[in-house]
Amino acid sequence: MPIKTSISFGMVHIPVSLHTAVKSNDIGFNMLHKKYNSRISYKRTCPECKDEVKPDDIVKGYQYAKGQYVVLTDEDLEKIKTPKDKTIKIEQFVNLSEINPVLYDKAYYVKPEGADRAFCLLKEAMKSENKVGIAKAVFSNKETLIAVRVDDNQLFLSTLFFDEEIQKGPSQNLNIELSDKEINLAKTIIENMSEKFDAEKFKDEYKERLMDAISSKINGKEIVAPKEVKDNKIINLMEALQESLKQAEEKAKTKKKETKTQTQAQKTKKTKKAV
Repeated sequence: MPIKTSISFGMVHIPVSLHTAVKSNDIGFNMLHKKYNSRISYKRTCPECKDEVKPDDIVKGYQYAKGQYVVLTDEDLEKIKTPKDKTIKIEQFVNLSEINPVLYDKAYYVKPEGADRAFCLLKEAMKSENKVGIAKAVFSNKETLIAVRVDDNQLFLSTLFFDEEIQKGPSQNLNIELSDKEINLAKTIIENMSEKFDAEKFKDEYKERLMDAISSKINGKEIVAPKEVKDNKIINLMEALQESLKQAEEKAKTKKKETKTQTQAQKTKKTKKAV
């Protein structure tokens, strides 16, 4: 179900709905009893009365001391929300490059639910200035940091982690002196391997193998392990760089040849249509 909310910047108020941009393609497994192949069930029970607890009898409680809880109802939680919490209020605009990628969490498509002119105005102005709006709102009783951005003429909303939620990475103060030759070789490899990112080129190959394995088991067949491509492990860094460069150059030549063939085919097709 879409989330109904609104985006505001300055005194401009835009009703919108948020639609999940990412779907899960995970293959689900059920936990079974090894002996009977029957599903394992999980019950919520009360340690006091030992009875199974129904969803309607479960409330939210905060433990403020050992074994002592204060109960907060949905009505209590709704009362502490301010009008500001219910609106995605853009507090500032920043450059996309200023947002650390580790902060990104969930993504949503933003659809206008009225005030279409204001919606288009915000989108076009952000696109023109190449800016991202930073906002805050309360979703599911949790204040959320938000980035609003435009990409391919579509307005997106991404929830962000707060800085305090991000753990510090391990120290990488490695005092290693690299030669100019090593750096230049690595840069050349990167250059030869560089191309425009196309998400459609990347497929979940493991999922395909997993589905094949499931199909084999259903049909009573043995699962066949894929043939492994042996990597020529090179210990010497310079040798590894030179071999990598060779492979990158060969791949670049192949890609160039394929592109040329596709271009010629398209030209031939256009010529035939013209005739």
